[in-house]
Amino acid sequence: MCDDVPHHAVLTDPGLRVLDVAQVVRRLKGLSLWHSKVLVTQVPAVILAGVPEEDAAAAVSALREVGAQAETRERPEPGFPTD
Repeated sequence: MCDDVPHHAVLTDPGLRVLDVAQVVRRLKGLSLWHSKVLVTQVPAVILAGVPEEDAAAAVSALREVGAQAETRERPEPGFPTD
């Protein structure tokens, strides 16, 4: 559809398994493990920005599977970092 609103996958809390969450972020973003771990500890963090709703939902699901709290958002709040 032409009128699809881009979505963001936002990590809101890494939970207790930070390294497991960092591994998922590494896979999703293509970052090094070190950079992924840094990103995971700086929440809230946009993991994927401006992607179709299905991709954002899949990323959120993968993050939740390893114990993180994450959500999809249609638009970030004003001043919200997007990468």
